[in-house]
Amino acid sequence: MKTSSYARTLFAMASLALVNATFADQNTKEGYTLGTPDKSIVMNGSNNCWRTGFWTADMAIAECDPSLVKVAATETPMAPVAPPPMKSEAIVLTLESDTLFEFDKSVISTEGKQQLDNQVIAKMNEYPQIEMVRITGHADRIGSEAYNQKLSQRRADAVKDYLIGQGIVSSRTETAGSGESDPAVSCADITGRNNSKNTNLVDCLKPNRRVVVEIKTLTIAQQ
Repeated sequence: MKTSSYARTLFAMASLALVNATFADQNTKEGYTLGTPDKSIVMNGSNNCWRTGFWTADMAIAECDPSLVKVAATETPMAPVAPPPMKSEAIVLTLESDTLFEFDKSVISTEGKQQLDNQVIAKMNEYPQIEMVRITGHADRIGSEAYNQKLSQRRADAVKDYLIGQGIVSSRTETAGSGESDPAVSCADITGRNNSKNTNLVDCLKPNRRVVVEIKTLTIAQQ
């Protein structure tokens, strides 16, 4: 009698465990109610998946709630874009030394600074990519060759210092002094002494007293 009662108890416990396991499987898997025996999702009368009471949007599957399923965005790697072909251009600006400096001086005048602002810096601002700026000072033949060489170099350096003060990178700026070695005019027909008191000669040699600014830029080549 005791054995029969014990067997019935074991059977009841096993049945309860089976029911609980089935209920748990049917009601917790993926948040949808599953049927038996094939474990397929139970559909309601509107042909929609039957959700469990603890269903949340995070449990949504494409079969039942496609609009709620987060689809990972597939990013297509962009092909590298080749830089446009570039070409180098040179812009040459010739400035009269008599406008930039007083005669025989290397300090830039107020008028000279305005000329540099309006002609050189304004032109450079038109080109975002500048390879190099070369500033060359030139002098006339009045005075010794050695003195004219130093004067032309000081004037070129003065222009460079001014441009650097206005934001031009010094590593891309170089200077040179040509002295009297590269005259624009000869003035061979002017008589009198070769000094600053010879006003005719001073006036005639004016084109030789100059500062040349060469700007090398990079621009997009037209195809």
